[in-house]
Amino acid sequence: MMQQQSPVFIDFEASSLDLVASYPIEVGLCLADGTTHSWLIRPHVLWLDWSESAEKIHRIPRERLIEEGVEASDVATALNQLIPGVAYCDAWTFDSFWLHRLFRAARVTPSFQLESVSMILNASEVALWPDVRRQVIERLDVSVHRAANDAYILLETWKDVVAGRRRSASPS
Repeated sequence: MMQQQSPVFIDFEASSLDLVASYPIEVGLCLADGTTHSWLIRPHVLWLDWSESAEKIHRIPRERLIEEGVEASDVATALNQLIPGVAYCDAWTFDSFWLHRLFRAARVTPSFQLESVSMILNASEVALWPDVRRQVIERLDVSVHRAANDAYILLETWKDVVAGRRRSASPS
């Protein structure tokens, strides 16, 4: 049986969950081989939204973004260089909004497509995803709500779900 290559996963942390004013503050990428990359993003001059409750979840103060963040154009360029064709996420509505905000601020066009992980799962796998994800988080024992960790969790969850697919397809 031919092995399916692992997809690339992407995750964003944001200033809030407001789909009008929020903006990306961190993006993480997990490549097919498990290599992760992440960038704190310096807020664009027009990005003013900030949620104290969101900060309590991701633990990234706005001041840190201003001091240590990378310019949107550099982050967008790096993503275009690293992502071969398609990246998958688990919160497409939010992630696509933040991806658009990032690339618009950078004045760069994405060279890749962003898709929901549900596009590469069948209906029963979509139903299994939340429980498998919880198990992966427990097994990996990593902090959640940091973009690179969350992207890695997506890859490992996908692997476990696909391994279940292969087991159920194997003759007994």
